[in-house]
Amino acid sequence: MDIEFKKITEFSRGTLAALLKDGYSFEPKFECNWRDQWQEFDNFFYDNPHIADFSGFMTVLEGKPIGFVSWNPTNLPDSAEIGHNCILTKYKGKGYGKRQMREAVQRIIAQGAKKIVVWTNEVCVPAQRTYESAGFQFVKKSEETLSKYAGQRIHYEIIVNSGLQGC
Repeated sequence: MDIEFKKITEFSRGTLAALLKDGYSFEPKFECNWRDQWQEFDNFFYDNPHIADFSGFMTVLEGKPIGFVSWNPTNLPDSAEIGHNCILTKYKGKGYGKRQMREAVQRIIAQGAKKIVVWTNEVCVPAQRTYESAGFQFVKKSEETLSKYAGQRIHYEIIVNSGLQGC
């Protein structure tokens, strides 16, 4: 069975927070520190469906959400920043995250972004590989660490080629 990309609002409130909890379950401290933020994010998207459906989507396998990605479009057309991006633990390592990120990049480019940026944590090596496989280039590591268990933040970006040729 192949994956589909569907609107976040096709799924019930709480789905985003549950996906984040599972996606970050490899390090229990993430949930301890970020549980409230995940719930606030979930509430914001479900309270603002027009934003949810413009700046994110759900990755679905056999009718079940297995992941999602979101982005902040407020600086378009100059840039968009990838926000949350996760895949359920059971489905990691099967290429779904890479396909999800490639779809997100295509959608963000279609919205007119000149640059797409994303930050991840040093401990999230699979996320780093996913971003690199989707065309993101390493920019820098932050000077400070987010936390002892997460390590330094890592910045990636894609500069979108406008397709304009010189005269």
